[in-house]
Formats: sequence, structure tokens, C-alpha cells
Amino acid sequence: MSKKNLFCPIFAAALLISSSYAVASPEKICAIYPHLKDSYWLSVNYGMVQEAKKRHVDLKVFESGGYPNIEKQRAQLLSCRQWNADAIILGTVSPTAYKHDLSTYTGDVPVFATVNHLIVDKAQSEHVKGVVGVDWYWMGYKVGHYLAKKHPKGSGVTAVALLPGPRSSGGTKPVILGFLEAIKNSDIKIVETLWADNDKELQRNLIQQVIEDYEEVAYIVGSAVAIEAAISELRSSEKEDTIELLSIYLSHGVYRGLLRDKVELAPTDKMVEQGRISVRQATSYLRQIPFQKDQAPSIEVLSPTHLSSLAIEESLSPTGYRPIFSVQGD
Repeated sequence: MSKKNLFCPIFAAALLISSSYAVASPEKICAIYPHLKDSYWLSVNYGMVQEAKKRHVDLKVFESGGYPNIEKQRAQLLSCRQWNADAIILGTVSPTAYKHDLSTYTGDVPVFATVNHLIVDKAQSEHVKGVVGVDWYWMGYKVGHYLAKKHPKGSGVTAVALLPGPRSSGGTKPVILGFLEAIKNSDIKIVETLWADNDKELQRNLIQQVIEDYEEVAYIVGSAVAIEAAISELRSSEKEDTIELLSIYLSHGVYRGLLRDKVELAPTDKMVEQGRISVRQATSYLRQIPFQKDQAPSIEVLSPTHLSSLAIEESLSPTGYRPIFSVQGD
């Protein structure tokens, strides 16, 4: 066979191979967060974006604006379908928001629950292909256990104000249950529990209320947003030496508070890593690669004397990072 004739079938085969790769488009993953009001979900976003780039998938991100916004999030699920998403990663605004009707909004698109507990009935569970998230009972328990060891029974009653965030949040109820279980045989006494959405001004108002109304309070235990607000409020009210702060989860502001010895304790459930795992789950499912359906990072308790660099890397987005709402996989 001449070189000319040999070239033709080889060239044709090369064209066929290259065209087959060109036809295969990146998988489309649609992610919905309950909000981006604090750096917790910002860090989840960072993990997802990094993993989407690594896996060469398209990523489209929505945020629902807060835990009360069930209807807005439902509309966003429909938007994911209109975008022709191959998979949906859902950080639900409420554990029971889709208990009986998840598929009404997602259709046949596989769903991967992230961070927040998603409760569905048996019929709807067939649509949930993966779950990522720690049990927030243990986030609350670890904070309570620390205080219980510090103030055991008989040591003298110590007053705590609890500011867990929005009442409807998926993690709020288990956090409180875990905290209460941990302190039940101690001298820790909850004198007030105040609720508000994770908005800085709303939480600042609650902190001011605690400072004004409860002279006996020795600790404020709260959401990261509440604790961030409390750092400045305690300084301006000259209460830094009388009230200690413990956060029920980590954020950039809480981390800075730990570094400056303004925050005594904060557990982390490693939100960057959770974002990564969720994208890995969805990608593995779409590519028919075996994966573990229910995954969670280990909870690590941080304090001014224990700030693991690896835990911080797995938890917080880099300084100055801004949310990214679209990633192109090609």
C-alpha cells in the first residue's frame, strides 16, 4: 500500500476519535444553597468550584436568600431542570420542605443532599442518590461537653445565652438537642434562647439584648454570625472580660476570633471538604463510578491553642474569595 493510501484510513480514524471526544460534553451539575449570608456556604461554594474544575464538569449555582424562602428554592429547582442539569446538589432550606414532593420539582434528575439534613419519604428517597453532611447533634454536643467539663455539677451555676440562628434552619434543632444532652449533668444553665435569621444586624440586636437584660450571663453560645457580631459588641460594651464566646460552627470571622483569643471554642464540620465530596458524588454517579452514598468529614474542635492548618484548609475558603456561580467544564 502506498503512503498516500495508508494516510487516508489513519487520518479518518483520527478524525473519528477526536470527534467522539468533541461530542461528549461536560456533565451539568446544578447546586442550590440556602443562602450565602455568611462564610460557611461561601466555603462550601469554594470546595464545589475547585472540585468542578478538577472533574471538568459544568457547575451552576443558585442561593435561596435565607431559610424562610422555601418557594424561592422550589423555583430554583425548576430552574435547574430548565438548564437541563444532569444532577442537582441541594442544600435545603428546611429538612421537611420536600418530604413528599421532591420529584415534583426535580423530575428524574438525581439529587445529592449537602450539609443540611433532607428528610424524604420512601417514594421520594429513590431520587436521592447521595448525602453529604455531619449530624449537627454532635456539633452542639461538643460545645456543651466542653462547658460541662469546665463547670461540673457542684461548681456553681453558670449562665449561658443561646443564639443558635434561625428557628427553621436544618441544623438548629439537632445542635440544641446535642448541647442540652451534654450539659444536663453540669452546672451550666441556659437563661435565654433567642432566634433570628443569620443576618448580621439581626444577630447584633440579639447580642445587645443579652448584654442589656442578662447581667449574669458568662457565656454566649451561638451561630458564627452571632459570635462575629458579639466580638465587636462585647468590646464596645466593655464586657470582653466577663462574657466568653463559643461558636457552634466555624467561619472566617470566628477563625480570626480564635486567633486573637476572642473566641474560646468552635467545632468545624469542614465545609470546603463537604463541597468537594458533593461534587465527587454527583460526578461519580453520572460516570457510573462506585461511590459511598452517605459521607461526612470528621468534626474537629478548634480553640486558640488548637488550630490545625489542615482543618482550616478543609474548612475555609481563601481570604478574599468571592462566590462563583458558574463553572465551565470544557
